[in-house]
Amino acid sequence: MIRLMLADDHAILRDGLRALLAAEHDIELVGEASNGAELLDLLATTPADVVLMDVNMPVLDGFETMSELQARFPDVKALVLSMLDHEHYVLRMLQVGALGYVLKNAAFQEITHAIRTVARGQLFLCTEIGLNMLYKAAGSSLASSPATGDLAEPAASTGLTARELEVLKLIAEGLTNSEIADKLFTSKRTIETHRQNIIGKTGAKNTAALIKLAIRQGLIS
Repeated sequence: MIRLMLADDHAILRDGLRALLAAEHDIELVGEASNGAELLDLLATTPADVVLMDVNMPVLDGFETMSELQARFPDVKALVLSMLDHEHYVLRMLQVGALGYVLKNAAFQEITHAIRTVARGQLFLCTEIGLNMLYKAAGSSLASSPATGDLAEPAASTGLTARELEVLKLIAEGLTNSEIADKLFTSKRTIETHRQNIIGKTGAKNTAALIKLAIRQGLIS
């Protein structure tokens, strides 16, 4: 039996995963935390084999949590579950000790496969990340497909997805994260994640530099 602990600040995601995992005969959800500090406190009293955690968390983010995890609970294996798909975040989390990285838009079957793979001490990258990194390494770009939808559809040479380009255009119009979230019928936290992905992919240091770069590359007018 794999003892799993979940750390994510979105209660609705934790509720959904808890319900789905209840049907898995070999995975037991032994604890839940809304941030990295809570996760570490739980691990001090509740044994776990694998932690499934986000990168973006309050109090302690994924990077800080991984450092503490390695120092205090070296036998616990970590699997990242995140919306951040840029290789900067993927590679950095792997470098600080995570064994796997899976996106939140992955199928539940892929997430459970990732949990089992990491529990065996093996590395895991979800299909979308692996393909994106492969195509980028080959100097190509990933075309849109029914399996991955607009999250995998690149825009121009930056590798921005169609949704990220849409967010970028709204940023350039001067809208706040909350206003963009309302306009796109999503959460403010999702827009913040898209903004981080956009900055990571373009290398811009701030919003002004991001807009200038986008105009220069013809991403926006």
